[in-house]
Amino acid sequence: MKRFLLLILFPVFSFSQNKNEAEVKVNEGIILHDEGKYNDALDKYEEALKLDKNNLIAISEKAMTLEALKKYDEAIELCKLAISIYPKEDIKTIYITYGNSLDHSKRTKDALKIYDEGIKKYPNYYQLYFNKAITLVNDKQIEKSLELFQKSATLNPNHLGSLNALAALNRDKRIISILASLRYLSIDNKTSRAKGNLNSVVDLMQKGVTQTDDKSITLAIDPQAMEDAGKKKKGINNFSTVDMVLSMTAALDFDEKNKNKTQCQKAIDKFESIFAVLKEGQKENKGFYWEFLAPYFIELKDKNLIEPFANIVFLPSQAEDVKKYHQDNANEIQRFYEWDKNYPWK
Repeated sequence: MKRFLLLILFPVFSFSQNKNEAEVKVNEGIILHDEGKYNDALDKYEEALKLDKNNLIAISEKAMTLEALKKYDEAIELCKLAISIYPKEDIKTIYITYGNSLDHSKRTKDALKIYDEGIKKYPNYYQLYFNKAITLVNDKQIEKSLELFQKSATLNPNHLGSLNALAALNRDKRIISILASLRYLSIDNKTSRAKGNLNSVVDLMQKGVTQTDDKSITLAIDPQAMEDAGKKKKGINNFSTVDMVLSMTAALDFDEKNKNKTQCQKAIDKFESIFAVLKEGQKENKGFYWEFLAPYFIELKDKNLIEPFANIVFLPSQAEDVKKYHQDNANEIQRFYEWDKNYPWK
């Protein structure tokens, strides 16, 4: 009887051991992938699959590495295998790799179909909406892509890619672009992309305001913005009033009393003005940006956090006054981040 039990238990023990060893190989492969050593990573995944045939994590990681190596057809076949073998497992990242590989293979319609299949199965996974939106951008379907970037940002308000896309694709709507970039900078203020977002904010805030040689100020306001600002029914995502106030506040940069203010200090003045106007117009305006982004900045002002916020978003400038603020006001910086962490996104 004891001998019989050993015969039953040994294969179970062996299987468990192989599975554990396979996981070690997969982890080694992930490290190699992250180091850019893709071929070495593939070797590790192959070793894992020899130890544990059809190991889901090994298949998933191998497919991602094949995609990185631009071996799209091989990646696609692995994704198909995973979907057929593991229909009830959590394979949302498989759909990402599958869709990406099809997109990179210039099979746009097929990629969109796969993303849709993934979204149907995982409707709360922001990355599927984001990657589908990227495919739509490449296919010049900008309006549809914006809807998906909005969805991915709603599902994950801290997703930098979504915020960056919303800022970039709305550059012709400067208040929306500024708000999206500012939200981006509240999360990331250290990378090259952060510097690009800050430069965009600074440029857009000064748009239409110039000073001539005789020191007179020229203020160019879009006639359409003036017309929209006067309408009782503001429409969807209409920030025309905020836009006008920003232009007028930007003109004050050239006032004698502001000539010694730093770039960040001037930005604080602008933020105070436009966030106040956001609050005034909150009830009568509608649309994603009014309902998703505007409340964040309204509460930020209400909590008296504009000064630390401005110094956080201006950190990529490496201006001396900004660096000094961070050194001298660590508690205020932390107060902003605590508020931000607990902000109830809707």
